[in-house]
Amino acid sequence: MENNEKKLNKNSRIAVLCGGLSNEREVSLRSGRNVFKALIELGYKDVTLIDVDRNIASVLTDTKIEYAINVLHGRYGEDGCIQGVLEFLGIKYSGCGVKASSICMDKIMTKRVLSTQNIPLIKSVNVNKENYKEKVQELNYPIIIKPANEGSSIGMTKVNSIEELDNAMEVALKCDNEILIEEYLQGESATVGVLERIDENGKEEIFATPILGFRTKTDWYDYEAKYTKGLTEFILPADFSDSLTKEIQELAIKAHKACACKGVSRVDFLVYNNIPYILEVNTNPGMTDTSDLPAQANEMGINYNQLVDLILKTADLK
Repeated sequence: MENNEKKLNKNSRIAVLCGGLSNEREVSLRSGRNVFKALIELGYKDVTLIDVDRNIASVLTDTKIEYAINVLHGRYGEDGCIQGVLEFLGIKYSGCGVKASSICMDKIMTKRVLSTQNIPLIKSVNVNKENYKEKVQELNYPIIIKPANEGSSIGMTKVNSIEELDNAMEVALKCDNEILIEEYLQGESATVGVLERIDENGKEEIFATPILGFRTKTDWYDYEAKYTKGLTEFILPADFSDSLTKEIQELAIKAHKACACKGVSRVDFLVYNNIPYILEVNTNPGMTDTSDLPAQANEMGINYNQLVDLILKTADLK
């Protein structure tokens, strides 16, 4: 990416990129409105909220955007596509770059990368519409069906028996041609944010947030539980032992680095029999009123506006 000599300041021309074309559009719009409001309150004077469509390159060029804070979720916004556009245009942007975004958007590729790092992973198979009946026989029920390139639990289904498999695959295949099927473990769900910033001595600092644990009123942590107030009980910080807490935070940072993430990520875990299994790495964590990362940051004394400022400033880390 071209290096703009001018550093971020309160007069920089900033775009908040949200909305987009994915199935997570509505969540992204909610995140974008919150981030836009925070930037105004932080004193940034030239901020534009952009609902991203296929004309985004022209819009960014015409408005002479210098910095972009990427709040897009899902396809085109979290998979390296918008990052590539921004790099081509020489616009600095928050968060992860093309490589990390494309790796982490693909749950199958993420597992392949993490499997080389001695990181605990739940037993799974990668399938498509042609071979799923054969390959699923390698797993024990219940299982979780996951489209490889979707977020927010869209297209995911818990399957308790072979009789439910075909319907669940039909739902998932509407979202993606490649499907990840994992064994379902009845463990404790948790997530931890990973953030980067420049410290007082000008050195890059990488750190993990407190761990957020949660219990849902639904059968598992599905889309409804994630975005409906009252359906999920949050435990912050999660009530793990000190040693397990440290292990989870270290694994989160290890996964962040292994996947070439930059600036910000959020790593999801399932803790089963005291083993913290990594489920996925999110390169563009949600920033809605009910999102995990803002709550985690707030627990360590970083309020919402400060978090937005920190994320925006990751644009100058590249």
